[in-house]
Amino acid sequence: MNLEKIFMKFPVLQSEQLVLKKIEVLHLQELYMIYDNEHVFQYCGIIPKHNVQTVSKMIGHFERDYQKKSRVKWGIFHKNQDNTLVGIIETMDFNQKVNMVTIGYFLAEDYWGKGFATEAVRIIVNFLFEEVKINRIQAEVMPANEVSKKVLLKNGFLKEGLLRQASIWSGKGIVDLEMYSILKADYIS
Repeated sequence: MNLEKIFMKFPVLQSEQLVLKKIEVLHLQELYMIYDNEHVFQYCGIIPKHNVQTVSKMIGHFERDYQKKSRVKWGIFHKNQDNTLVGIIETMDFNQKVNMVTIGYFLAEDYWGKGFATEAVRIIVNFLFEEVKINRIQAEVMPANEVSKKVLLKNGFLKEGLLRQASIWSGKGIVDLEMYSILKADYIS
């Protein structure tokens, strides 16, 4: 695992349609629109935020977590729409002994069903395997979140099983989670 590829300088990643880059104060209004929507977090362990100041502080928390090398939150920006912030994708729980990382993502409701989550996951998977030299990428999904499961399957992840009452998620309590993963060997083939 080459964490310098992530933590030396904030990585900017892109595809034809999307740019994954740092979320900054100038993105506050777009970020607030995402966090203020209850529907966005129906299947996430995140409580919606209905206060602009709270969301503004979160941008500082994103930076703090990055500096602590514990989590990276990329804004998912749409190139063809004036670099509009359409969602967030993150890496967390870096386990250097096992050489694995966990990812998570969510999109603004207006951008659901357009393939952006699938594309953002593809960008992150490529970066983590090719540049960071990760061996295992995993994602935990609530069983009812069919759309997120499809995003992972389209990107080569395999369902490993159901973790019963395995985690406490904010606003949800103790939840069952399905575990999905992709290994470097799966990615290469």
